[in-house]
Amino acid sequence: MNDDFDNYYEGDFEYDEDFLGEEIPYQPSTYERWRPALVALAILLTVVAIGVVANDNSNSNANNATEVSIDQSTIPVVTVPLTRTIKPGMKGDDVLRLQQRLSALHFDPGPHDGVYGQNTIQAVWAFQKLVMKTPRARATEEVTPSTWAIMETAAPVTPRRQADSPSHVEIYLQEQVLVVFKGGEPQLITHMSSGSNEKWCEEVTIDPGQDGNNTPEQIKKGICGEAITPPGIFYFYNRHTGMRESKLGSMYNPVYFNYNIAVHGAILVPLEPASHGCVRIPMSVARYFPALVAYGDRVYVFDGIKEPEEYGSPVPPFDKPDPNYTTTTSSIAPKPGASTTVAP
Repeated sequence: MNDDFDNYYEGDFEYDEDFLGEEIPYQPSTYERWRPALVALAILLTVVAIGVVANDNSNSNANNATEVSIDQSTIPVVTVPLTRTIKPGMKGDDVLRLQQRLSALHFDPGPHDGVYGQNTIQAVWAFQKLVMKTPRARATEEVTPSTWAIMETAAPVTPRRQADSPSHVEIYLQEQVLVVFKGGEPQLITHMSSGSNEKWCEEVTIDPGQDGNNTPEQIKKGICGEAITPPGIFYFYNRHTGMRESKLGSMYNPVYFNYNIAVHGAILVPLEPASHGCVRIPMSVARYFPALVAYGDRVYVFDGIKEPEEYGSPVPPFDKPDPNYTTTTSSIAPKPGASTTVAP
C-alpha cells in the first residue's frame, strides 16, 4: 500500500498488516474472458440479420414491381389535350406532337417539322378512314381535339390476314388505305387512291419495255380501258425504278402485283378513287415503299363486299385500241421531220 492510503484513512482506524499479505495476481472474470468471443458473435449475428432483412426487402420490391407491372394496364394513359383545331398551314408544337404520334402508329406524316402540310394531311386521312371508321367522303383535313384524343389512345393496327410470306400488303378499297405488315406488325400505313371504276379512252405515252411498246423508243397510242382494281390475292413479281410512262399513266417506282397494275407514287392522290386501276400512294411514301416489299410478298385486296379468297386472283380488264384515235399533222407547220399526235 502507499502514503495516500494512510492519509486517506486517518484517525483511530487500525488494520492488520497480516491481512494485506502478498499481492494477489489479477484474475479476470468469466465474462471478461468470453467478452471477445461474444463481441465477435454479436457482429456475426448483426451481419446475418442485415442480410436477411435486405433479402426480404428485395423480394418485397420484386413482388411490388410485379404488381406494378400488372396494374399498369389499368392506369390511364397520360395525355396532352389539344387546345385548338389544327388546319392546313398551321405550325406549332401541337402539330409536331401530331406528327410524332402518327409516326408512332406507323402512319407516315412526312418530316417532323411542326408544319401541317399535305403529307401530314394524307396521314390524317388514313387514320380517320382506317381507325376512326370515317367514311371516305367525310374525311377532313382538320384535326379536332376529339380526333386527337382518339389518336392519343389508339391501339396499333392489326392485320386481317396471316400471310405465307415474311411481309405482306393489305389494300382496303373501301377505306382507300394500304398497309404493309411484317410478322404481323404494321410497317407502313398510307392513304391511297385506286381505280375509279370508269371506262376511259385516252392517248397514252408508253416507255420502252412497258406493255404495248416493244420498240427502243417512247411511243404514243390511243387506248380504251376500264379503271378497275380487282379484289383478290396476288403477289409482287416485278418493279421499276424512277418515273415510268405506261398505258395506265405515269408511275413513280412502280411495284407490280397484277399484270400492269402496280403500287406506285403519284403527284395526285385524292380522297376518291381516281386511277386507271393502279394503286396510287404519295410520292414521299413511294420513295421507300419498294424497300419494304420483296418479290413473292402476298398482296390482299379487300373490297368490303366479299373476302379476297372468294375472288381468287382475277386479271384486270384488258385494254384495247381506241377506234377513234388518229395520228394527224398539226395545223401549225411543224419542223422538218416532226409530227404531232392528237386524240380527237
